Amino acid sequence: MTWLPTGAVTSYRALDAQTRLVGQGLAAFGVPPRGHVAILMDNCPEQLLAIWGPSRAGFVAVPINSAAKGQLLAYFLNHSDCDAIIIEAHLIPRLIDICETVPRIARVFVVSIPRPGAEDPGAPAWQAGTALTSGAQVHDFAELLVETAVCAPSPPLFSDLAMLMFTSGTTGPSKAIMFTQAQVIYWGTDVAFHHEYTQSDIAYVFLPLFHGNALLGSTMGSLMAGSSIALAPRFSVSRFWHDIRESGATVFNGVGAVTNFLWQQPPSDEDKHHQVRRCHLAPVPGFAREFETRFGMVIMSAFGLTDYCLGAAYNTQSRRDKLGSCGLPRAGIELRIVDENDFDVPTGSPGEILLRSNTPWGASLGYYKAPEATLASRRNLWFHTGDRGWVDADGYVWYTDRIKDAIRRRGENISAFEVEEVIRTHPAVQDVAVYPVGAESSEDEVAASIVLRDSAKDSFTPESLIAHCNRNLAYFMVPRYIDLVQDMPATLSQKIEKYKLRQQAENNLAALWDRELAGVRVAR
Repeated sequence: MTWLPTGAVTSYRALDAQTRLVGQGLAAFGVPPRGHVAILMDNCPEQLLAIWGPSRAGFVAVPINSAAKGQLLAYFLNHSDCDAIIIEAHLIPRLIDICETVPRIARVFVVSIPRPGAEDPGAPAWQAGTALTSGAQVHDFAELLVETAVCAPSPPLFSDLAMLMFTSGTTGPSKAIMFTQAQVIYWGTDVAFHHEYTQSDIAYVFLPLFHGNALLGSTMGSLMAGSSIALAPRFSVSRFWHDIRESGATVFNGVGAVTNFLWQQPPSDEDKHHQVRRCHLAPVPGFAREFETRFGMVIMSAFGLTDYCLGAAYNTQSRRDKLGSCGLPRAGIELRIVDENDFDVPTGSPGEILLRSNTPWGASLGYYKAPEATLASRRNLWFHTGDRGWVDADGYVWYTDRIKDAIRRRGENISAFEVEEVIRTHPAVQDVAVYPVGAESSEDEVAASIVLRDSAKDSFTPESLIAHCNRNLAYFMVPRYIDLVQDMPATLSQKIEKYKLRQQAENNLAALWDRELAGVRVAR
């Protein structure tokens, strides 16, 4: 693994040794056997140590979106029952803000990584050996990398819990997906096989490692194939091809916004001057063939959910006239398309995509502390993806859209429910509905229709609401558009008809308050 900002290289041997030390160190500091360890970091090699170290020692790793703060961060830590947290130094002010609301956290391990433009709280907000006001003891992450006589818990079984990874919360609060030790490995072997990773590959990883795409796909796929990784802090359109060329990358994974940003750059004679042979894009854009020709690579794709497993894959061996599909159902997976009553629909007809793994421990266990949601997702013994698609006469799977109430903005899945819950805590808000609207990019922007309390109608400002959201939500969840309405359209059962609000907003977008036009910036 090469850390691109500095060129530092971590070998497989070093990774093995360092993750072993992290696991032993957690035990030496008193983290209970099988305890849960949160990881709040941005991309860096230490982040992988912080995830894999606990898991290999029998602890449960809980990667958390580094944009989380306020109420949302407290929810993640409390719901996942975290006993300790490994956190990057520039993010520790967020933990300090909520530390008294997360009393279970007893140990805090701080990682210091130089990051230009990162949050600067002024004077150091932590000091090794001190305690937060909650009583949690603060340590330097480097202390976990020291050999100790204390043994880690007994090695985990393949069926033991290895990791909790939060969903976007499409139908309510974000749920924590339970991954066994076996399932984490299966993600890697499935990606490596179906997307043809080899020992000679170098995967350019720039998507966030707290998401399944980068962690379970690119990184675990590379690990299982014995490939190399070129790790970047984040996506940068200006550095993308420079990083690709400097690292010698042969493959990368991209999401819709990344694809669009790359495509929108002016064509250059340098577009094909790289070693990339394959790229995984989801979704596959309408200009896929032109993309392949311009950049000199073959597009792959897939259908899968972090909630369950990889379901279908399209690779270089797939029929080229099926470019744009998600490929064929992979080995070990059954796939069906059904109507709202779980009955199969005819070939070529759209419906909900259902999956079922035939491999023992080949799919996630369900949702942590959410048995009802787990049971509902596996109705009639099939996993219900909440995604709509169809299968053609040749068996290729075609994705259509999402059924679930989620917003996808620049590669991030956003729970409308979670945004609404935070907005409702603003003193001026009586009711709110959050939904996606199309704007300049090909993906969604977040819009909020708001009914104000009578007492606040004269004093409310959109800027105050944005500030409130920015304090309590990840930056990418903060609404761009605000529409002040008198009431909400509702069904007979009093459920808000969001599709009507979306239609109204998109038909009159210029009339909505737009924080970008207003020049209001949100802090990461």
